Amino acid sequence: MDLFNPSTWSLTVSILVFCLCAGVITVLGTLITRVVDQLADRTGLGEAVVGAVLLGAATSLSGAVLSVTAAWNGNPELALANALGGIAVQTLFLVVADMTHARANLEHAAASAPNMLQNALLITLLGVILLSPNLPDVTFWNIHPVTPTLLALYVYGINLVSKARNHPMWHPQVTDETREDTPDDDSATPSLAKLWVSFIFLMGGLGIAGWLLEPAATNIARLTGIGQTTVGVLLTAISTSIPELVTSVAAVRRGALTLAVGGIVGGNAFDTLFTAASDIAYRGGSIYHVMSGQIYLWISLTLVMAAVLMMGLIRRQEQGPGRVGVESVAIVLLYLLGVAILLMK
Repeated sequence: MDLFNPSTWSLTVSILVFCLCAGVITVLGTLITRVVDQLADRTGLGEAVVGAVLLGAATSLSGAVLSVTAAWNGNPELALANALGGIAVQTLFLVVADMTHARANLEHAAASAPNMLQNALLITLLGVILLSPNLPDVTFWNIHPVTPTLLALYVYGINLVSKARNHPMWHPQVTDETREDTPDDDSATPSLAKLWVSFIFLMGGLGIAGWLLEPAATNIARLTGIGQTTVGVLLTAISTSIPELVTSVAAVRRGALTLAVGGIVGGNAFDTLFTAASDIAYRGGSIYHVMSGQIYLWISLTLVMAAVLMMGLIRRQEQGPGRVGVESVAIVLLYLLGVAILLMK
């Protein structure tokens, strides 16, 4: 066995590498949340916007690298399952973060126009991906026109999110449980240069972990015979999404509720770009036209979960069953339904 040749790894070695990379992603993802929160205060961009861009990009980097590597190596099913399964599980993680906030439902306390716009952007991007296989199978330099469309829509959406923070046309009603984005004391925050260095260093570590995770996941799928979609949705998507869970729970405990929600929904919108990046890396033509029925399932399921979350952000139920909102309960049931269907097929 050659450790530098992943194709020779045994199942045991592949599982060990997988677990090691997942652990590294968890640790670095935990560290990066504080850096991003401080960058939000130092740059003056606010927690919702920074949660969408910096925190979303940083905690999603390992998953992005994994999907791109899988597509480049001719494993489009793993690339897509990891990307779209990650969005679903991260939405589920928002329920876990909700459970750690005892005073009121997270959808009530952290409601904001930027967060709702991010979620609307996610629904739009997922809808475009779901539509893409029905479009003509044409490519330019092996890239389908949907790919630059997704990138343009994302940039446009983030611009709307920024405008919604700086010049909002309306505000959610403030209640006793509403938590505004309040910057920390600058005197206790490291310099902007130091924060950026820390951010780039941690992102590099997350990227390397994601790169090593791909061959381990491919081997696990091949040696166990459980399929790349199942491995992507239930193993790689969850392991690369652990930073979102850690950062959101940590943000809730620090009282940065807007960042907690913004990190999840902003990260989800960013994760749709995994599909675009995978299409660029995939050399077999349009990656959208090799989607299996199981991938369609997870796109549809994630769309419904995002729509349910949007209803929760608009309705703003203060208390619900089990200290979470009714929408959170629905999200859990939807995710479990998707897992059950995946395992039965």
